[in-house]
Amino acid sequence: MGGVNRQWVLASHPKGMPDESNWRLREVPIPEPRSDEVLVRAIYLSVDPYMRARISPSKNYAKGVAVGEVMQGGGVGEVVRSRAPGFSEGDIVESMSFGWQEHAVLRHEVATKVDPSLAPIQAALGGLGMPGLTAYFALLDAARIQPGETVLISAAAGAVGQVAGQIAKMKGCRPVAVAGSEEKLAWCRTLGYDAGVNYRAAPDLMKAIREACPNGVDVFLDNTAGPIHDAAMQSLAMRARVIVCGRVALAGRFEEPDIGPRFLDRILTQRARVQGFLVFDYKDRYPEALKELAAWYRDGKLQLREDVIKGIENMPKAFLRLLTGDNFGKQLVKVMAK
Repeated sequence: MGGVNRQWVLASHPKGMPDESNWRLREVPIPEPRSDEVLVRAIYLSVDPYMRARISPSKNYAKGVAVGEVMQGGGVGEVVRSRAPGFSEGDIVESMSFGWQEHAVLRHEVATKVDPSLAPIQAALGGLGMPGLTAYFALLDAARIQPGETVLISAAAGAVGQVAGQIAKMKGCRPVAVAGSEEKLAWCRTLGYDAGVNYRAAPDLMKAIREACPNGVDVFLDNTAGPIHDAAMQSLAMRARVIVCGRVALAGRFEEPDIGPRFLDRILTQRARVQGFLVFDYKDRYPEALKELAAWYRDGKLQLREDVIKGIENMPKAFLRLLTGDNFGKQLVKVMAK
């Protein structure tokens, strides 16, 4: 095909909070697909909290990115050359194996067609993709939310939180948002959140959560860990379920031991359950969830907000905005027009 492919590679493992120097932008030839592969030109690339674990040398649930390797990440783009059955030039596809690059060669089994008539194609990286699936299975399967329950959700204005709040409301629960600004909380209320806590402004976070959840927290969808987790754990209702989805609040000390208060007494007396959650455990059930999420979106029951930065040169900047909570909605990078 010819031409240049710009891609971000990991230059060094961060010590503490990452910065832009941990990546390097390089130019390589655009690759050619082989049998059962497609060449895809990126339109949108995604940054997500899980990527912090992938750039740590510490052992994790999935293989990390080695120094010199292309940064991992999802993307949605257009097939420009296909040598795989079932894929044609012009098809729009999504893949979690795209990487931070303008062009990617993908095996057919890791590329999923996207229907542009269903929703804007970037939704496949947000509410109709991995974040939406996370919210869906975390609440409906892991937590098994019930009507009337108080569901506390951290990072409520983010990619997972915005969907989770709407699902909780649709299922008859009382969703309570934790977010980092009054603007974000105001938007969360338009989605159906009944109350909210600004964790950056609250002088006593534990007190603020208790006031927002006077009957206790039945379900805590923990997308951040850190101080929000510590405050929420002290407000658990009887037989509460804590679903641990993310640790973005620990991005600046990821390699250090996570030392803090222990809540065994609260867990014991409230008969609470604390469960780690990875959406990839539900891979076989993605179709059923995506069908329902798409129906909610089509019927106007599911709203999605995105925070878009233009230009592949801004990939690290977009990721760092996510780690510091400066994004508002699903954080994306728009690589090319479509």
